[in-house]
Amino acid sequence: MTDRLVVGVDVGGTFTDLFLFDESTGQATVGKVPSTRGREADGFAGGIAGLAPLPRISAIVHGTTVGTNALLERKGAPAGLITTRGFRDVLEMRRRDRRQTWGLTGNFTPVIPRDMRIEVEERMLADGSVHTPLDLDQVRVAARDLLARGAQAVCIVFLHAYANPVHEIAALDAVREIWPNPHVAASHQILMELREFERTSTTALNAVLQPVVGGYLGALDERLRGGGFRGEFLVVQSNGGVMSVDTARALPVRTALSGPAAGVIAASRIAVAAGFPDVITGDVGGTSFDVSLVAGGQPALAAQSTLDFGTVIRTPMIEITTIGAGGGSIAHVDAAGILQVGPESAGSIPGPVCYGAGGTRPTVTDANVVLGRINAERPIGGKLARLDAEAAARALEEHVGKPLGLDAVAAAEAVIRVANAHMARALRLVSIERGHDPKRFSLMPFGGGGALHAGALIREVGLARALVPRYPGVTSALGCVMADMRHDRVRTLNRPLEVLDVAALGQEMEAAARDLFALLDRAGVAFTGRRAMHELDMSYVGQTHTVAVPLPEGPPTREGIVAAFETTYRTAYGRTLPGAAMRVLNLRSAAIGERPQVDLLSLAPAADATVDGARLGSRRIRFGAWHDATVYDRLALPVGAVIPGPAVLEQPDTTILVEPGQHGHVDRFGNLILEAA
Repeated sequence: MTDRLVVGVDVGGTFTDLFLFDESTGQATVGKVPSTRGREADGFAGGIAGLAPLPRISAIVHGTTVGTNALLERKGAPAGLITTRGFRDVLEMRRRDRRQTWGLTGNFTPVIPRDMRIEVEERMLADGSVHTPLDLDQVRVAARDLLARGAQAVCIVFLHAYANPVHEIAALDAVREIWPNPHVAASHQILMELREFERTSTTALNAVLQPVVGGYLGALDERLRGGGFRGEFLVVQSNGGVMSVDTARALPVRTALSGPAAGVIAASRIAVAAGFPDVITGDVGGTSFDVSLVAGGQPALAAQSTLDFGTVIRTPMIEITTIGAGGGSIAHVDAAGILQVGPESAGSIPGPVCYGAGGTRPTVTDANVVLGRINAERPIGGKLARLDAEAAARALEEHVGKPLGLDAVAAAEAVIRVANAHMARALRLVSIERGHDPKRFSLMPFGGGGALHAGALIREVGLARALVPRYPGVTSALGCVMADMRHDRVRTLNRPLEVLDVAALGQEMEAAARDLFALLDRAGVAFTGRRAMHELDMSYVGQTHTVAVPLPEGPPTREGIVAAFETTYRTAYGRTLPGAAMRVLNLRSAAIGERPQVDLLSLAPAADATVDGARLGSRRIRFGAWHDATVYDRLALPVGAVIPGPAVLEQPDTTILVEPGQHGHVDRFGNLILEAA
C-alpha cells in the first residue's frame, strides 16, 4: 500500500536534486546527490532510496537532461530518414544560415548523415491532394537498407504531410512490418505543421533520441518497479507540463530542457503566491546559468528552440536562455591575458578543486570557498565531510593569480566579478533587450548557487528585489512535483482570416480538445481538474513572423479573432496596421490535467521558530574587504524575521548571502525577500 508521498527528481549535469512531499502531513524532505554521468539511473535510484522506500511512494516525477546532453554532445543513436524524392537534403539546407555569418569556410554535420537519408516516390500537394502515389515497395527497400547500415531508429517525413498524412500512415505500417524495434515515427505524429526544415529537424531529432531516452526511461522504470514501486512515473516536458513515461519514450524530443522548465514552473507559482508575479528566474547549477522571464505569473512559451547550430526543435517550450556560468565553471586566463569563466565545467567528477576528488583547475565554487562565502566545514549535499579551502586557494593563485599578478583572494574576487558579469548579461538579455523594465521585476534565484550571487545581481542589473524560495537548491525538483500534465497539438490552417471557415475552426478546436483529453485519460493519473486552451498563430498578410493569439472560451467568431489579434499585436509591437489583411497560419491546442498542488504554506517555518534559535555564530567573509558576518540556520528563521547584511544563511541545499547594505526578511511562506537596506 503506497502512502501519499510524491517525489520530484531533477537530474542535472553535476547534481541530482530530490524533493519529497508528503501530501497527508504537508512535510517536505530534500536531497542532493552527485549525478553519475553516463549512469544517471544510479544517482536517481540512490537518491530516492535515501528519502523513502519505493513501495511507500505514490508518484515519481522526473526532470531529465539525458536527451539534451545527447543532442549537444552528438551522442544520439544511429537513425535513418525516409523522405520524398528530391527532399533528403532539407536537414543540411536548413534556413540557408551559417554557423559564422561572415565566414568563408565552415562545416555542419546533421544528426542523420546523408547516406542514411533515402528518397522514395511520392508527392502530396500543399492542399492535401495527391500528386504522385506512394510506392510502398520503395519504402520497404529503404527500411531494409537502413537496417543493413546500422540504423536503430527510423523516421518518415513526406512533403506536406501536415495537410494530408495518408502517405506517412501507409509508410509507417509498411516499415513496422520490417523494423525490429518500436523506434519508428512519422512527422505527422511529431509536428503536424508546415515549414519543411523545422518539421524534418524535429522528427529527425526525435528519432536519434528514441533509443537513448527511451532506453534510459525504460530501464529506469523497470528498476523502480523491480524495487517495489507501484505508483505513477511521470516525466517533465519542455513546456512545463508532465507526460506519462510511455509518451516520453515515444516523443523524447519533448524532454529537451525538461529540468530547467520544471524550475521555472515552481518559480512562477511561488512568486505569484508571494505577491510578485513579475520575476526573472536565475538557476545557477554546477554547469550552467538558466534564465527565464515570467510576466504576470505566466512563463513565456516559445514555439521552437535551437539547442545548437542547426539543431532546431519546434515544439512548445518554456523560453529559457542558458549560458555556461555555474558553480563548476572553470576559470582561466586566455592567451590574450584576459580572465575567462566558463563555459567549460568541472562537473561533479572530478568537480571543483575544493572537492578533493582530483580536480586541478579553479572554479566559481572554489572562489566562493576562498572568500568564505561557502562554509568549507559544512558543504551542501551532505556527501562531502569538508571542502579543501587551501587547495582551492592554491589553484586560484596558480591558474589566475600568477598570470594576472594577484594573490589568491584577489584572484577569487576577480573570478566572482566575471561570473556575475556573465549572469547579469543574461538577465539583461531577457529583460532590457526585450523591452521589459528590470525595476518591475524580482529575481528568483535558485539552484545550488543562485542565492550566492543574488545580492550582486539585483544591484548590477537594477532589479527590484530577490525572492529566494524556501528550498532554492532543489527548486527544479519541487517544480516536478508541482507540474500539471499537459499535451499540445498544432494544426496548420494557412488561410486569410477573411476566407477562414470559422465554424470549421470551432469544430477543429472541439476535436483537438477531445483527442487531447483522451491522452490525459490514457495516462491513468488522478486529476483535480482539466481544461483546454487554444491559440492561433497569426500575422498580417505578407509578414513572415507570427504572434500567438489566445482565443477566449466558447465558439470562435471572426470579430473576436480580429479583436484578440489586434490586442496581441499591439502588445508586441506597440501598434496595429489598420486596413491590412490578416492571415491565420496555425491552430495550437493544449489540454492540461491539473494535479494536486503543494500547499506552499506547509513549507513555512515552525510557529515557535526564533531568530536567536537560528543563529549559528559568525564567519569572516570577503565583500571587497573582510567582514564579520552572522551565520544563521535559514530553515529555522521565523516568519517576519529581518536579517541585516552582512549575513550568511545556510541550509542543506544552498547558501544565501545577504551583502552589506542589503537586508532580507522572511515572508509567510518562508521565502527570503532580499532588498537594499
